[in-house]
Amino acid sequence: MTEVMIDAVPLADGGTELFDWMARMRDHSPVWREGDGAYHVFRYADVERVLTDHAAFSNDISRINPELAEISQGNINSMDPPGHAKLRRLVSKAFTPRTVSALAPRIASLAEELLDEVRDEEFDLVDALTFPLPVIVISELLGVPASDRHLFRTWINRMLNAQGMTAREGITSESPEYADLLEQVTKDMADYLLQHCRDRRLRPRDDLISALCAAEVDGERLSEDEVVKFADIVFMAGSVTTTLLLGSAVLCLDASPEAMAAVRRDPALIPPAIEEVLRYRSPFTTASRITAAEVEIGGVTIPANRVVTPWLMSANHDERRFAHPGRFDIGRDPNPHLAFSHGIHFCIGAPLARLESRIALEALLRRFPSLAVDRGIEIGYHERGMWGPKNLPVIVRPN
Repeated sequence: MTEVMIDAVPLADGGTELFDWMARMRDHSPVWREGDGAYHVFRYADVERVLTDHAAFSNDISRINPELAEISQGNINSMDPPGHAKLRRLVSKAFTPRTVSALAPRIASLAEELLDEVRDEEFDLVDALTFPLPVIVISELLGVPASDRHLFRTWINRMLNAQGMTAREGITSESPEYADLLEQVTKDMADYLLQHCRDRRLRPRDDLISALCAAEVDGERLSEDEVVKFADIVFMAGSVTTTLLLGSAVLCLDASPEAMAAVRRDPALIPPAIEEVLRYRSPFTTASRITAAEVEIGGVTIPANRVVTPWLMSANHDERRFAHPGRFDIGRDPNPHLAFSHGIHFCIGAPLARLESRIALEALLRRFPSLAVDRGIEIGYHERGMWGPKNLPVIVRPN
């Protein structure tokens, strides 16, 4: 097998460099170590195994960085069974499919309200819709004031900028400064959510934080720290995922006039179109795991306690699993993409992201018979870990 000689992962810029690189890695270095750091996994079958074999591939980052133990404790994204199963059962009682589906009328109303505020035929879609919509929905779901969304955007941008900084400066999850950086970018929001958690313990309301505080399995309830960490995950992942997904959906449809025309003719095609956007331009390009013991994958032996980075985006473009993966095809069926991960860590907020995206796209297409991305204005992209536009200039013609 030929080794691809490359020192670092390309940063995303909206072009083809990253996708060309992933294709080369799938063909020539399907399991590749980045210098002395993480082992990257690129093929669908191998990525799926890393995501589902939790006995071999742990989510507990404190295995390699003890300084992260306090930050990771009680964080559902950093837990393995059996602790993960207990916490997942607890939060699932509060974050049910019925809770999500009941949000549909409010999401539709918000989408219309936000689009009502658009006064010009040229505007930034991230500012107007793709950022505020999920932030307001998540805020109302949790029970925190949506009027604080200027704070939320500051905190979200701080986290996103930190991801780019770690990529540029070579800070890894094993680096001593990583724990300090993570605490810096999350502390303000954690303190904010803790205040709301303590308030709900005393004065419960009809919101997710109150439900999390009251949820009980086998006589156990979530601690304050666990409630705050789950609320933080719901807020960050729920809002960012939808913002990225919606932006990428508009970009993909704009670049595929036939697909755009098809979903305009038949809105029933929007859900499969969203699934294809999830595959074609996955909101999160990678996940992260730690080897619990020495393990062999893709012909490479990885020692215990090493970072493994499964590439969700690469798996979703693997020619071994998808026919013509470089083609944006809203009729693709089946479409077993891994955009929301797989197995016990499948994204608990996936139904909400799908619902928000469907309703928002329906509103956009109904409101604007002509909607085009303004390619004359530079679009910035998140550099690593995520895929999607930071800004999205569009030109529209209203009804």
